[in-house]
Amino acid sequence: MARIVLGWREWVALPDLGIAAARAKIDSGARSSALHVDRQWRFVEAGAPWVGFSIRPDLAGGEAIEVAAPVYDEREVTDSGGRRTRRVFLRTRLRLAGVEREIEINLTDRGGMRFPMLLGRTAMARLFTVDPARSFMHGRPGPAGRGTRIVHDGARARLAPPSFLSRRSPP
Repeated sequence: MARIVLGWREWVALPDLGIAAARAKIDSGARSSALHVDRQWRFVEAGAPWVGFSIRPDLAGGEAIEVAAPVYDEREVTDSGGRRTRRVFLRTRLRLAGVEREIEINLTDRGGMRFPMLLGRTAMARLFTVDPARSFMHGRPGPAGRGTRIVHDGARARLAPPSFLSRRSPP
């Protein structure tokens, strides 16, 4: 199967998190993908660790939304400045360039960055390649449907319904 060429920045959707479109930096130098969160909190549901978080798909402002998801993993990540931090990882669907696949993302404060999301090389594996001279080659993602290719790489994460969030948001 031929790989899809991406520009160094693209529009992505994270439908499980309620993000219809967010600008992402496509970074083959980064192993993992990262999503900006304004704040996050941990809790336990049915004996399993969960994370709640507030996200703003548009870093320039816009309305914040609160989301909760089961914690998939927690690991140390080294950022571009060489600093190591422990981050929460979750699994969620990514929609990009007519493809939908489940990826791992970590939650962090990217407020000082130009893009609310960084798409790392593990999310691109076997499907995408990057042309650093191009940008926004695929436009804003539309809803899944005709023409969307679903790529299965593992089990789907169970994400919390909105009513669950209102009970679990911090005071």
